[in-house]
Amino acid sequence: MKTKIITGLVSVIFTSYVSIAVSAPPHWSYEEEQHWGAIEEAGKPVPQLYPYAECGIGKHQSPVDLADAKIVNAKPLNKLSTQYGTDKPAFFNTGHAIQVNTSKNFSGGLKIGKELLPLVQLHFHEPSEHLFRGKELPAEMHFVHINKDGRIAVLGVAIDIGENNAAFQTILDNMPRNEGEANSTSGIKLNLDKLLPAGSNFANLKYLTLAGSLTTPPCSEGVQWYILTQSMTISADQLEQLKSFYSDNARSAQNLNERSILTNR
Repeated sequence: MKTKIITGLVSVIFTSYVSIAVSAPPHWSYEEEQHWGAIEEAGKPVPQLYPYAECGIGKHQSPVDLADAKIVNAKPLNKLSTQYGTDKPAFFNTGHAIQVNTSKNFSGGLKIGKELLPLVQLHFHEPSEHLFRGKELPAEMHFVHINKDGRIAVLGVAIDIGENNAAFQTILDNMPRNEGEANSTSGIKLNLDKLLPAGSNFANLKYLTLAGSLTTPPCSEGVQWYILTQSMTISADQLEQLKSFYSDNARSAQNLNERSILTNR
């Protein structure tokens, strides 16, 4: 049974953000964010009637305002490194964000200490979901990883305006315009390392970390967030291209509820 649940979870990560439901979940939108927890799934009994209840009652929700947090310089923390490299991914328009799904045989991931969590997908929010120094940045990118037992880790990267990013342009150029469409046969090679902040030490990244949740329904908790202390850049024109797909697809900052943020910086 556990294997079936995990397999189903991985499958749905490719088609949305992450959802524990096998069938299509109820529709949601950012305009009704304050009511996500009350959205009902017709024909289901309580508590299954409210598949997104955790969005409303969860105590470790994401994103957060990092300026409000108690940041603890606790050493030693696990070394964090990326092992991404190049892939031939699928470019997928989820209806809520533009997303890149890694290929079936992709072996890259996020190494946390000695454990490697496979990278499943990455996607973009405009503006940033986490607040940095108390303010939002133009956009934010999330690398979503999941291991064999279903544990999820998300690497968050703030996006600022600056130099054009060629890898990001590849994503924009190959992303379908229509909701639910995927471009999975292009054979385009994408160097995922080029999406990380310039000058990053991939073998020993500087980060903030805290326990949180998915930032879209079902807002499941138990997600470990790693937020890089450096931002990557895209051009102003590239930001406008991103907004032409989805704009204002960012959840508002959630209550910290006495959570601390650890850092190795």
